[in-house]
Parts: sequence; C-alpha cells; structure tokens
Amino acid sequence: MNTAKTLLTASAFALIAGVAHAEKIRVAGNFASEHSSSLAMAKFEEELERLSGGEIDVDIFPAQQLGGAAENVQAVKVGAIELMWVGTAYLTRTVPELEVVGLPFQFPDRETAFEIVDGPVGVALDEKMADAGMTSMGYMELGFRQLTNNARPIETLADIEGLKIRLQPNETHLATFRALGANPVAMDVKELYSALEQGVIDGQENPFAIINVAGYAEVQKYVSNTGHFFDFISVVGNKKWFDGLDADTQAMVEEAMATAVEYQRDLAAEQDAAGLALLEEKGMTYTPVSAELAADLRATTAGIAAETKARLDPELVKLLDAESAKLGM
Repeated sequence: MNTAKTLLTASAFALIAGVAHAEKIRVAGNFASEHSSSLAMAKFEEELERLSGGEIDVDIFPAQQLGGAAENVQAVKVGAIELMWVGTAYLTRTVPELEVVGLPFQFPDRETAFEIVDGPVGVALDEKMADAGMTSMGYMELGFRQLTNNARPIETLADIEGLKIRLQPNETHLATFRALGANPVAMDVKELYSALEQGVIDGQENPFAIINVAGYAEVQKYVSNTGHFFDFISVVGNKKWFDGLDADTQAMVEEAMATAVEYQRDLAAEQDAAGLALLEEKGMTYTPVSAELAADLRATTAGIAAETKARLDPELVKLLDAESAKLGM
C-alpha cells in the first residue's frame, strides 16, 4: 500500500472513530419554546457545541416533546435522557429538602431568592440531589407565581375559598392553598390547559410570563398579582452520566450551562415585566392585590413555613435561617 493511500485510510478511520465517540446530550423540558428557559437551553446548545468544536451534539426537546414534567424527572433519574430543565417543585417528591426554598411569601424579590440558591443553601441542596442520583447544574428563574381563575376577581380571602386550583406536586404549595380555603389539585402541566378549557378546575397559578406563553389567557378570565411563591427552574443531569464524562467535557458542560443560566435570568425578568400587559391585551381582567389582602394572605399562611421546616433536615433549616438573617429576611 503506498504512503498516500495509507495516510488517507488512517485519516478515514480516525474520522469514523471521532464520530463514534462524539458525546450526544438529550435535554428535555416542558416549557413552551418561546419561554426564557427554552431559549436559554438553545443558548446552552450553541455554547457547548462551540466550546467542544462540534464534538458534543446537543438535542433540545422543549414543550413536552419527551413527556410532561413528572415523566422527565423519571427519565433523568433512570438515565433515559441526560439532562432536563424543570420547575423545582417537581423534584420535591424525590428530594423533599427542596421545599425549603418554596415557602409562601419567602423572598421579597428575585435578587434575594438567587442569593439564597447561589450560596451555601444551594450547595446543601445540590448534595441532597446528588444523593438521589441527580447532578444539579444550576437554578433558573420561574418567578413569582400569580393566581388566575374563571369564577371571580380576587379581592378578599373569601374570593379564594372553594376555588379548585391546579398546583404543582409540592406539599408546601398544596398546604398553602388549603390554608387559604381553596381546593388545591396536584396536576402535571401537560394536563392543565385542557382541564381549564373543560372547566374541570377553576384556576391555576403561574408567573405572568408562563400564563402568557402557555396560552392560559384563552381559557382564564381573571388574574391577580398574588406573588405567593417565588419559584425556580432546576437544571438537572443524571449523575451517573455526568460522573462518567471526562474532566474536560464536564468543564465545558458546566461553562456552557453557566452562560445559559445567566442569560435566562436576565431574559426572565424582561418577560415577566411584559407579561401582565400582554395578558390584559388578550382580554384577561386584572385585579391588583390590595395592601389589606396581601397582609391577610401572609397572616393566613404564616404557619405553613413552620410546618414545612419541622419535617425537613434540621441542619438545612438552620443553614437557611442563618443565610436569610444575613440578607435581612
């Protein structure tokens, strides 16, 4: 075999070997394609493919393409997919300690919320997720959750009583709405639109941006700025998969995800600010929460935080309280 042919053959085998060993990452989410988190995952794909010189192939599946939120959690846990981005509440039945950052009226603003999850509390929660076989890759913003319904404007506590409200499968969230006199129902997001459309439930609660991009204005009449929880989106990988990557690949994945998370937080704030006006343009009736109602909401749910903390790891609760005190919460 001549030298030129030998070199050509060797190059061909090297190319085939490179393709065969190229890393492929599937990333699933249940948020609409135009939501800030889905756009951020597209940014992750772009960044990781750039950092790896195209050696890492990322496939993004938003808008429930690989199932609902609960299905995505199970798929990552068993390693059927590598990564997901999901409302943190959907992880609380696997890692109950995550409820410590989902307490009613816990954070005064988004900046304080991120101070907590980006600090020692977030590190402790990441360790709890690792124990459950998942690698935490960062926290994006879902935002302050607002109440919508088809029965009546929310002007007093009495207006919430008896409403059948869909919530995420989070025990603290469900207990909060029971305390308010509502009839909360845990339901996967993939079932929500049709349940509202058919009148199976009266309402739901989500940040303004989600209410807008999910089309809930088409099937809901009333919206209020209750802001009862600040919610996060967790980016989570299968731990066995991530630990099996070489150090350089891990570093590239982490760098690309950090870029995506920062991008999402900025974009989420913009989408949230614009969300309410868009809902009103689409015909929803907005009833702002008065100072009196806000005080009633807080007073009525004040015991829920203590109940939640009582059933969680005492050391984690102590850490949360210490970090909250530093921030003047």
